[in-house]
Amino acid sequence: MSQKKLIEYLSKFTTEHRIELFRDIVAKRSRYLTVVLEDIFQPHNASAVLRTCDCFGIQDVHIIENSNEYNVNPDVALGSDKWLSLQKYSHEDYNTLATYDKLRKDGYRIIATSPHKNDVSLNDFDLEKGKAAFVFGTELKGLSETAIYNADEYVRIPMYGFTESFNISVSAAIILHHLSSKLYNSSINWQLKDSEKDELLLDWLRKTIKSSALLEKNTERNKPRSETLTTLLLSRSGSQMLPKPSPLVSR
Repeated sequence: MSQKKLIEYLSKFTTEHRIELFRDIVAKRSRYLTVVLEDIFQPHNASAVLRTCDCFGIQDVHIIENSNEYNVNPDVALGSDKWLSLQKYSHEDYNTLATYDKLRKDGYRIIATSPHKNDVSLNDFDLEKGKAAFVFGTELKGLSETAIYNADEYVRIPMYGFTESFNISVSAAIILHHLSSKLYNSSINWQLKDSEKDELLLDWLRKTIKSSALLEKNTERNKPRSETLTTLLLSRSGSQMLPKPSPLVSR
């Protein structure tokens, strides 16, 4: 069964409001900007970044696990990881360069969020040059030397006080707010392809409908009892309750 037909089928097991919400949000999702987290180990900060990505429509988060395992704090993330596409890189002893290679193959510029002699102010960052992956480092040491040396470009957030750096979750929020606002009001083609939207819609439906796997299996078998099972599951209100959506910035 095609994705569109599966979406149509599973939509019977949820409310019209939820489907409209999904379609509205997926229309504002983007992969033009993406976030890379190198060896983040504090669950509070890691989860806050996920929440920020969801709020600003950034669909993909790339997680590099060299020495530290990435863990989500549910009280901070507020379910945001459920709606994002998380890609972990942990197969090698050191995964930073492999992550960079994968992102470059996907057409991304690698942007280190670290002071550098060749850095540019966030206010002057050029979105028109193409897709950009922003790399954030650990809370204590920042980005590794390898991550900095092998980046394509460097960006810094203007600061006017004595403190020399922001917390990682604050840095991510400032950068994503500034650039997503510019992006969504530009002529850049930042939206997802229709096939990508369908893929996300189907994923979100599967995650929020009880027994979705059984429903799909049942319809694939196409047995005479399928209609009876469908009716039974509908009568039991098979949909899970959605967590309260993260507030979306007006775009």
